Amino acid sequence: MDIADWRKKIDELDQQLVKLLSERARAAVEIGRLKRDTSLPIYEPERERVVFENVQRMNHGPLPGRDLVRIFERIMDVMRNIQKEGIGSKADAAKAETELDSDLND
Repeated sequence: MDIADWRKKIDELDQQLVKLLSERARAAVEIGRLKRDTSLPIYEPERERVVFENVQRMNHGPLPGRDLVRIFERIMDVMRNIQKEGIGSKADAAKAETELDSDLND
């Protein structure tokens, strides 16, 4: 294969990665809802440690394990932010409703 073929292959792989990351984000949103409903913390260091161990165990190279962990650290950071935004928007919405209700009742 020449460079154009390899770039086409990378473009195809990127498309698959985007789909998988979107699917992962949807799962993170649902987990965030469950955490909110059960008052669990967004940040769970033990769970992240397990994820890092799992991806390193599945890794067969050529990507070094430390680099794979760095990629997953960033992915999980983004997913945590998605969960925080979901919780924040619900809390903000509830707060806004409360403030409006109190203004109407005065």
